[in-house]
Amino acid sequence: MAAASSATAIPSLDKVDFLKLQNGSDIRGVAVSGVEGEPVSLTEPVTEAIAAGFAAWLLDKKKVDASRKLRVSIGHDSRISAQKLQDAVSRGIASAGLDVVQYGLASTPAMFNSTLTEDEAILCPADGAIMITASHLPYNRNGFKFFTSDGGLGKNDIKDILERAASIYSNFLAKGYSVKASESVKKVDYMAVYTSDLVKAVRKAAGNIEKPLEGFHIVVDAGNGAGGFFAAKVLEPLGAITSGSQFLEPDGMFPNHIPNPEDKAAMKAITQAVLDNKANLGIIFDTDVDRSAAVDSTGRELNRNRLIALMSAIVLEEHPGTTIVTDSVTSDGLTSFIEKKLGGKHHRFKRGYKNVIDEAIRLNSIGEESHLAIETSGHGALKENHWLDDGAYLMVKLLNKLASARASGKGVGSKVLTDLVEGLEEPAIAVELRLKINQNHPDLKGRSFREYGEAVLQHLGNSIASNPKLQKATVNYEGVRVSGFGGWFLLRLSLHDPVLPLNIEAPSHEDAVKLGLEVSAAVKEFQALDTFALDKFVQP
Repeated sequence: MAAASSATAIPSLDKVDFLKLQNGSDIRGVAVSGVEGEPVSLTEPVTEAIAAGFAAWLLDKKKVDASRKLRVSIGHDSRISAQKLQDAVSRGIASAGLDVVQYGLASTPAMFNSTLTEDEAILCPADGAIMITASHLPYNRNGFKFFTSDGGLGKNDIKDILERAASIYSNFLAKGYSVKASESVKKVDYMAVYTSDLVKAVRKAAGNIEKPLEGFHIVVDAGNGAGGFFAAKVLEPLGAITSGSQFLEPDGMFPNHIPNPEDKAAMKAITQAVLDNKANLGIIFDTDVDRSAAVDSTGRELNRNRLIALMSAIVLEEHPGTTIVTDSVTSDGLTSFIEKKLGGKHHRFKRGYKNVIDEAIRLNSIGEESHLAIETSGHGALKENHWLDDGAYLMVKLLNKLASARASGKGVGSKVLTDLVEGLEEPAIAVELRLKINQNHPDLKGRSFREYGEAVLQHLGNSIASNPKLQKATVNYEGVRVSGFGGWFLLRLSLHDPVLPLNIEAPSHEDAVKLGLEVSAAVKEFQALDTFALDKFVQP
């Protein structure tokens, strides 16, 4: 693929710390100016260098002979910086001699799928895929997720790509940077293929009925992200009525609410839409459709622990006794529900969707069967779907349940889903308080925020050990988890930020305060820890 120079040149480039752009297994940065204190970090040259770094990484990984050109698919969500970054990514891929296939507006799960689809007519499979997204972050942010047929890239891969990008960028600094137009970029409507596969999955599960959701009224809230396709391209071909669906049009300013199934305003919006339209079910997605949640016909939210309980019930019907892997902030009531009511095993692991998915894959590799890895955030991945965290596919599993209930004469309500979470114990109080570490405080004594945070956790663990009212969790993979006063708390170190999130769940506010006071007493000597949120919570 030749690249023809254009006249546009960018004479001066700033120095960039590429590793600061890493956010676990993603890359994140500021792509749009205008927010005070947030200078643009994802410039076009930086983006081009990152894409060229991925191309170099991919060439090393695939080790193909010179007779075959590798190809990379590129998609984006609805962000206002999407087009500019897609062009820069395309240039970076093309500069390394790889073929570029642009999908335009797409979902993150579809990008991974493009590495698995085998159809030369639509230039599949892609050897690698890049999704341009920053999930639910504000309009000025953007970022990248990378895939091969093995799944999403991990932290070490991202670090490798960023190191390569830094080297490529230093070359730009030395030799000058000019924008070169990428020739022979191909465009494919891959979302049509992806949505068609989702439709087929529901039809197949319903015994090959053409319109298994006929009579169901289902409203979709895409939050002006990339998920608007679900109403017209998935639900309507299956026979569902979708009137009352809202915010389906892509708008990267997100004028209505943050596209985030954990956000209270977002959940209130979809709940209201269900009630106003007397719908059977509501479905909500995050910006790039790798997370989702639902609302039943009574307005009951099916997200967080309830969504995990619901998916666990569906998966354990199909695979009795299987292990459900979740993140660390799931409730004790969920453990009891999975193990006592459903007969499964709950493996509570760490925060971070990639951590949860990788742990499920690891358990299978050592002989412990696991079919579901799911976070309270709404990231859920199934073994049957290549361990891809696909919000649309999770909702397809719910639709399958609705369709089979209708086929067996149980009507067209969402009661079949609500009944599946019957018996899930839920706390009266559930809070998350964020205790920030002041990195400029002298109490750090030259330590990193991570080392300081670990010292806080160590001290808390030691102080709990001598307290007869509290019991430290015997199996725990992250932070300090403690039961007492009928509830529990978990203090852990954030994956990326100088913050110690504290989760408390309890049967009453009074009991939650008692748990909070125990934490407060244990951490008060750590002067660099901002305990304002905790102090406010425990005040009488």
